Formats: sequence, C-alpha cells, structure tokens
Amino acid sequence: MKKLRNIENIDKALIENIKSIILNARKNVYQKVNVELLATYWRIGQEIVEAEQQNNIDNQTSRQIILRLSKQLTNELGKGFSRSNLFNMKKFYQEFPNVQPVAGHLSWTHICELLVIEDKDKRSFYEKETINSSWSKYTTILPDKQKLIAEVRQIINK
Repeated sequence: MKKLRNIENIDKALIENIKSIILNARKNVYQKVNVELLATYWRIGQEIVEAEQQNNIDNQTSRQIILRLSKQLTNELGKGFSRSNLFNMKKFYQEFPNVQPVAGHLSWTHICELLVIEDKDKRSFYEKETINSSWSKYTTILPDKQKLIAEVRQIINK
C-alpha cells in the first residue's frame, strides 16, 4: 500500500514537471516567433517606405503599389499580406522607429490596434499600459478607449 502511494506521488510530480517544461517551451516559442514576426513586418514597412521615398511616390500611386503588392504576395506566399495589413506594416515602420522595445511585449494585433490611435500621447499611454499591465489584445481594443484613458489619467493625477 505504501509503495502504491509513493508511485502515485511520483506520477503526480512527474506529470507536473513535464507539463511545466512543455508550457514553458510553448511560451518561449511563441515569444520568439512573435519577435521575428514583428521584426519582419517592420522591415516590410521599411522596404515600402524607402521605395516610395526613392521614387518620389505620391499617396495615390502608393495605394496602387500596395494593392498590387498585396495581390502578388498573397498569390505567391499565402495569407497575411492583405492591403490593410501592408498599410499597417508601412505605418508600423513610420510610427515605431525602433521595433525592439515593442517586439518582445506586444503582438501584431496589439500593434494594429495602437496604430489606429492618431494621438501619439494616447498611443504611447496605451502601449505602456499594455506592456506594463500585460493587457490582452481584447483589453487593448476596448470600444471606448478614450474614456478609459481619461479615467486612468484622473486616477493617476489624484
């Protein structure tokens, strides 16, 4: 009977240890993939912006180029290169001059939600809160963001 209890305890501990190893590995893989994805999207944005600057491309022509890029990249590489996604990559490069501070902390969904906020102070606030408070993408995309910002600022300023 004593041996059976001992085996059960070993089994429980072994299972918990193995689960911990697997969960940590999954988390590490997700973070590494996310960092690489954000760096890739930032570099794509950089390529688009630099090509536009070198060729003195106006907004109208830029839209046409991005639409053609979207079609060709989607045909050749699959999903992930919609027109709106390519515009977000371009804006990501323009609005975040250094990708490193956000790459380890924010997902592409977080970045896209932050890019919608035109006011740089508000965007910076949301960026910091998302990182510091470990907000999920769903917390970041609250429908009434401006109201939340005002409420938090009131609390901070008291």
